[in-house]
Amino acid sequence: MIASFSLILLCQLGGEIVVRAIGVPVPGPVLGFLALLVLLLARDRWSGLALGPLRPGAVEGASKALLANLSLLFVPAGVGVVQKLDLIAAHGMAIFAVLALSVVLTLLATVGTFLLTGQLLGSSGDEP
Repeated sequence: MIASFSLILLCQLGGEIVVRAIGVPVPGPVLGFLALLVLLLARDRWSGLALGPLRPGAVEGASKALLANLSLLFVPAGVGVVQKLDLIAAHGMAIFAVLALSVVLTLLATVGTFLLTGQLLGSSGDEP
């Protein structure tokens, strides 16, 4: 599991290096996990790659262990919020207004995208 976890982190690091070297406006971890996806698809296609951390179920097991403990990754964010309570008290209404506005705009953009996609695909919405 340590080797598979290391592979996940190496893919993330590789993505970060490529993004910083090329200057692509994509987060490094996204590019790294695309590379991991390519590795896993290649492993499934060619059985000769299914060694070490790429053996069947190894990366999947490591990722399940990460997901099982995902809540621990929110602890630093919570500590950061508690450390900045004075700023939140001073600017709380402005922060709340920005968060509420961003939620509404996100919902409107999602609905607009859904409606536009439905029109482009010719969906009438009458089908069960």
